[in-house]
Amino acid sequence: MISTGAALPAGADAVVRVEDTAAGERAVEIRVEVEPQSNLRRAGEDIAAGETVLRAGAQLGPAELGVIASVGRGEVVCSRRPRVSLLSTGDELQEPGEPLRPGAIRNSNAHSLAALVERSGAEVVAAEIVRDDREATVEALGRALAGDVIVVSGGVSVGEHDHIRPALAELGAEQVFWGVSLRPGKPTWFGIHARNLVFGLPGNPVSSMVTFVLFARPAIRAMLGAGDARRRTTAILDAEYPKRPGRAHLVRCRLELRDDGWHARPTKEQGSHVLTSMLGADALAIVPAARGDVGAGERVEIELLYA
Repeated sequence: MISTGAALPAGADAVVRVEDTAAGERAVEIRVEVEPQSNLRRAGEDIAAGETVLRAGAQLGPAELGVIASVGRGEVVCSRRPRVSLLSTGDELQEPGEPLRPGAIRNSNAHSLAALVERSGAEVVAAEIVRDDREATVEALGRALAGDVIVVSGGVSVGEHDHIRPALAELGAEQVFWGVSLRPGKPTWFGIHARNLVFGLPGNPVSSMVTFVLFARPAIRAMLGAGDARRRTTAILDAEYPKRPGRAHLVRCRLELRDDGWHARPTKEQGSHVLTSMLGADALAIVPAARGDVGAGERVEIELLYA
């Protein structure tokens, strides 16, 4: 008799389970027909000699950690989780739980973006509200630059109280682009400060989430060593979507898997202020800038929101 996982004795070519036997005083009765090689686990069945076990950029979850241990590696080289500083701009912002003063709105962006940061594999190391004041904006951004990635919501357009771009310029950040042909998300800003990545996202709550998924998430995943950081496939759009050529549209959709693949249906009204349009959304349907109306039944590219 041998225990589970023990080496096979010399001369044996099969193992019979104890529950398939009956033990007597001098002999063991085998109650099943035994084929050669039964109940054996051969060396190399799991991992062949020379096989790559995990590739660079793999996310280490429960299975990956178990496999690493199974091949005898006590340590592996990993990417540090990027540290993200979040800034929300606006005199009107108040945190949840505070009595809402006249003209104020809740700071929803900080909470949506913090969750997206965590889902992307990074960690939030600082979060604060920045009032509509040039000096305060410069000071807050100076503190935020301690992170690897800075994500700002609001203050990147051309309004009288939009201080983010000039404040970043004052701090020495280099603008890579400002403004994208996108709905929602037109005033998105991106730049570099030393080795920091800075994302200036629009203040409207849907725009903020959508542009994070489209621009900041792939950057974070690239910092983690992921190969293709995009999360894209295609789906059949089940409802007509009216559109004028000019800007690409990102349509919040629910997905349903059918025999012919994924089907997408817009969640509800698509205004950039309608945050509840993100509830139940699984993906963003991408309608190119040059396209006009999209008919029901057309196949469109989609970006998965939370894969």
